[in-house]
Amino acid sequence: MGEALIPSYSIPSFKKTKALKNISGENRMKPSDNYRLVLVTCASPMQAKLIARSVVEKRLAACVSILRSPVESHYRWNGKVEKARELLLLVKTTARKLGGLEREVKRLHSYDVPEFIALSIVAGSEAYLDWLDENT
Repeated sequence: MGEALIPSYSIPSFKKTKALKNISGENRMKPSDNYRLVLVTCASPMQAKLIARSVVEKRLAACVSILRSPVESHYRWNGKVEKARELLLLVKTTARKLGGLEREVKRLHSYDVPEFIALSIVAGSEAYLDWLDENT
Protein backbone atom coordinates (compact mmCIF):
# COMPACT_ATOMS: atom_id res chain seq x y z
CA MET A 1 0.00 0.00 0.00
CA GLY A 2 1.09 3.52 -0.70
CA GLU A 3 1.66 6.30 1.75
CA ALA A 4 -1.56 7.76 3.19
CA LEU A 5 -2.29 11.28 2.11
CA ILE A 6 -2.89 13.54 5.07
CA PRO A 7 -4.25 17.00 4.31
CA SER A 8 -2.29 19.87 5.75
CA TYR A 9 -4.13 22.67 7.46
CA SER A 10 -2.95 26.18 8.01
CA ILE A 11 -3.62 27.32 11.57
CA PRO A 12 -3.72 31.09 11.96
CA SER A 13 -1.25 32.45 14.48
CA PHE A 14 -1.84 35.37 16.83
CA LYS A 15 0.31 37.52 14.51
CA LYS A 16 -2.20 37.04 11.69
CA THR A 17 -5.14 38.46 13.68
CA LYS A 18 -4.89 41.88 11.98
CA ALA A 19 -5.02 40.19 8.60
CA LEU A 20 -8.36 38.62 9.51
CA LYS A 21 -9.95 42.10 9.42
CA ASN A 22 -9.14 42.32 5.72
CA ILE A 23 -10.88 39.09 4.72
CA SER A 24 -13.93 39.98 2.68
CA GLY A 25 -17.00 37.99 1.87
CA GLU A 26 -20.18 36.87 3.54
CA ASN A 27 -18.43 34.96 6.34
CA ARG A 28 -15.77 37.43 7.41
CA MET A 29 -13.54 36.53 10.34
CA LYS A 30 -13.75 38.74 13.38
CA PRO A 31 -10.82 39.01 15.83
CA SER A 32 -11.83 39.32 19.45
CA ASP A 33 -10.84 38.82 23.05
CA ASN A 34 -14.46 38.77 24.29
CA TYR A 35 -15.43 35.17 23.54
CA ARG A 36 -14.70 31.97 25.43
CA LEU A 37 -14.92 28.23 24.91
CA VAL A 38 -15.42 26.53 28.28
CA LEU A 39 -14.64 22.86 28.85
CA VAL A 40 -16.74 20.99 31.43
CA THR A 41 -16.75 17.24 32.01
CA CYS A 42 -19.85 15.47 33.33
CA ALA A 43 -20.47 12.10 34.95
CA SER A 44 -23.61 11.20 32.99
CA PRO A 45 -25.69 12.15 29.95
CA MET A 46 -28.48 13.36 32.25
CA GLN A 47 -26.12 15.72 34.09
CA ALA A 48 -24.66 16.99 30.80
CA LYS A 49 -28.14 17.74 29.40
CA LEU A 50 -29.25 19.42 32.64
CA ILE A 51 -26.25 21.75 32.68
CA ALA A 52 -26.46 22.47 28.94
CA ARG A 53 -30.15 23.35 29.04
CA SER A 54 -29.88 25.48 32.18
CA VAL A 55 -26.95 27.63 31.05
CA VAL A 56 -28.53 28.26 27.63
CA GLU A 57 -31.95 29.07 29.15
CA LYS A 58 -30.30 31.54 31.56
CA ARG A 59 -28.31 33.09 28.68
CA LEU A 60 -25.01 32.24 30.38
CA ALA A 61 -24.03 30.48 27.15
CA ALA A 62 -25.29 30.77 23.59
CA CYS A 63 -24.60 27.12 22.78
CA VAL A 64 -23.43 23.95 24.49
CA SER A 65 -22.22 20.99 22.48
CA ILE A 66 -22.26 17.64 24.26
CA LEU A 67 -19.69 15.17 22.97
CA ARG A 68 -21.63 11.91 23.34
CA SER A 69 -18.62 9.61 23.02
CA PRO A 70 -17.15 9.35 26.49
CA VAL A 71 -13.67 10.58 27.25
CA GLU A 72 -11.53 8.61 29.66
CA SER A 73 -10.14 10.92 32.32
CA HIS A 74 -7.18 10.03 34.53
CA TYR A 75 -6.66 12.29 37.54
CA ARG A 76 -5.43 12.47 41.11
CA TRP A 77 -8.13 12.78 43.78
CA ASN A 78 -7.69 12.47 47.56
CA GLY A 79 -4.17 11.14 47.13
CA LYS A 80 -5.12 8.38 44.66
CA VAL A 81 -4.90 8.12 40.91
CA GLU A 82 -8.44 7.65 39.59
CA LYS A 83 -10.04 6.97 36.22
CA ALA A 84 -13.52 7.88 35.00
CA ARG A 85 -15.58 7.85 31.80
CA GLU A 86 -17.05 11.30 31.29
CA LEU A 87 -18.88 13.39 28.72
CA LEU A 88 -17.30 16.64 27.56
CA LEU A 89 -19.29 19.85 27.20
CA LEU A 90 -18.07 22.59 24.84
CA VAL A 91 -19.70 25.77 26.12
CA LYS A 92 -19.65 28.90 23.94
CA THR A 93 -19.99 32.13 25.91
CA THR A 94 -18.58 35.61 26.49
CA ALA A 95 -16.00 36.81 28.99
CA ARG A 96 -18.59 38.78 30.95
CA LYS A 97 -20.72 35.66 31.52
CA LEU A 98 -17.93 33.46 32.94
CA GLY A 99 -18.63 34.13 36.64
CA GLY A 100 -22.33 33.34 36.41
CA LEU A 101 -21.65 30.35 34.18
CA GLU A 102 -19.19 28.89 36.66
CA ARG A 103 -21.63 29.37 39.56
CA GLU A 104 -24.41 27.60 37.62
CA VAL A 105 -22.15 24.70 36.63
CA LYS A 106 -21.06 24.26 40.27
CA ARG A 107 -24.68 24.45 41.46
CA LEU A 108 -25.84 21.69 39.11
CA HIS A 109 -22.75 19.48 39.07
CA SER A 110 -22.30 16.33 41.16
CA TYR A 111 -18.51 16.73 41.54
CA ASP A 112 -16.93 18.56 44.48
CA VAL A 113 -14.57 20.24 42.01
CA PRO A 114 -16.01 20.19 38.48
CA GLU A 115 -13.76 20.88 35.52
CA PHE A 116 -14.25 24.47 34.35
CA ILE A 117 -11.58 25.64 31.92
CA ALA A 118 -12.13 28.78 29.84
CA LEU A 119 -10.17 29.16 26.61
CA SER A 120 -10.01 32.46 24.70
CA ILE A 121 -11.45 32.48 21.21
CA VAL A 122 -9.10 34.74 19.27
CA ALA A 123 -11.25 34.94 16.14
CA GLY A 124 -14.31 33.44 14.54
CA SER A 125 -16.95 33.94 11.93
CA GLU A 126 -18.35 37.46 12.35
CA ALA A 127 -21.91 36.18 11.91
CA TYR A 128 -21.41 33.43 14.53
CA LEU A 129 -19.78 35.72 17.08
CA ASP A 130 -22.53 38.32 16.58
CA TRP A 131 -25.08 35.54 17.19
CA LEU A 132 -23.17 34.51 20.32
CA ASP A 133 -23.38 38.09 21.61
CA GLU A 134 -27.12 38.27 20.92
CA ASN A 135 -27.82 35.04 22.79
CA THR A 136 -25.86 35.57 25.98
